[in-house]
Amino acid sequence: MEENKQGFLFGKANYKFLLIGLGVIALGFILMAGGGSDDPKVFNEAIFSFRRIRLAPTVVLIGFGITIYSILKNPKKH
Repeated sequence: MEENKQGFLFGKANYKFLLIGLGVIALGFILMAGGGSDDPKVFNEAIFSFRRIRLAPTVVLIGFGITIYSILKNPKKH
């Protein structure tokens, strides 16, 4: 008879990469925030800054890449 071995689905390194990836994604969304105006009749050009248009989406995509890597990484390989 086979025993049902209960354990974690991923290895310790996988969870570390997963948490790092989620942190990078959160950082990207924080970088995207802001740039609005309190007065709806006043347009604020800061919404089109390099940080919000180029940097933040790139950081989010890198975070998704790290997260996907953490899911696909085989914990049994050395």
